[in-house]
Amino acid sequence: MTVSSTPVAPASQPHPPGGRHGHDPAVRTFGLTKRFRSGQVAVDGIDLDVPAGSVYGFLGPNGSGKTTTIRMLLGLVGPTSGQHELLGHPMPAGAGTALARIGALVEGPAFHPYLSGRANLRRLDAADRHADPRTSAARIDEALERVGLLAAAQKRYRAYSLGMRQRLALAGVLLQPRDLLILDEPTNGLDPQGTREVRTLITELARDGATVMLSTHLLSEVEQICTHVGVMHVGRLVAQAPLTQLRADATARVRVESRQPSLAVETLRRFGLTEILVEGEIVTAVLGDVVADRDGGPEKLISALVEDGVPVRGFGVVTPDLEDVFVSLTGEGFDVSG
Repeated sequence: MTVSSTPVAPASQPHPPGGRHGHDPAVRTFGLTKRFRSGQVAVDGIDLDVPAGSVYGFLGPNGSGKTTTIRMLLGLVGPTSGQHELLGHPMPAGAGTALARIGALVEGPAFHPYLSGRANLRRLDAADRHADPRTSAARIDEALERVGLLAAAQKRYRAYSLGMRQRLALAGVLLQPRDLLILDEPTNGLDPQGTREVRTLITELARDGATVMLSTHLLSEVEQICTHVGVMHVGRLVAQAPLTQLRADATARVRVESRQPSLAVETLRRFGLTEILVEGEIVTAVLGDVVADRDGGPEKLISALVEDGVPVRGFGVVTPDLEDVFVSLTGEGFDVSG
């Protein structure tokens, strides 16, 4: 849906200095916080930085504060404290300008069940004061075609499957050109083919210049289309970086298989390796810079194991995958299906 909500009251804090419009991040927050009346802190002082032109994967387990954050960004709920900018405009003062250039899909689609898909989009477009009614029909058909619903445009919404409803919501977002798209679980309910199509669509939109902030549980989506990542856990932003940097910062572990693991442990300790774990005949440890910086690197360690009389059956260096990285940050698993 296109968001055009009534702005919330301005924050009492002064607005932090920002760069020139057009050079600012697409989304930026300063200590954004949401505390409910019950005392629960849903979002705890986060500083988001979503680069313009990026596909930003906004990740975290259920209840981590992702949707609450998105609702605050769009003015659907007011923050307890902190400030934020969208497309270089301080919010909520700049809502009238910024929100016209933003498309959002939050917490699933909501349409009139007795109307057709096309009729629902027609009503949605008519409610947008920035939309040109003379081009409405053409834009609606183009949006329906982009999400693969043109053939079902005359079908009533109540007869749509969950995946079709999600596609129609995406069509609603695409009725106007957008500089920023904020999508909350856009592939929810889609079959594998539909999921691939949405991934392709997001990639195309980013290639055309739009910034996409994508809230998702699917690591496969992140790995295939995201350029940057922010990870939420219990209301806090525990990591934020380009995806390539997050992978590069992952700690590699050495893995030694031996029928005498105690001997392997002694050698690893002598080399200064840490976090040594023994599971049966498998010994692992954090490789770190101690070995990596030595002449020969891990190969030097293999020689040392042999020289120490360790019967080595297998040796390798294991780099954590994206799931391992996120579990290490949150202590919880993610849905890695695609």
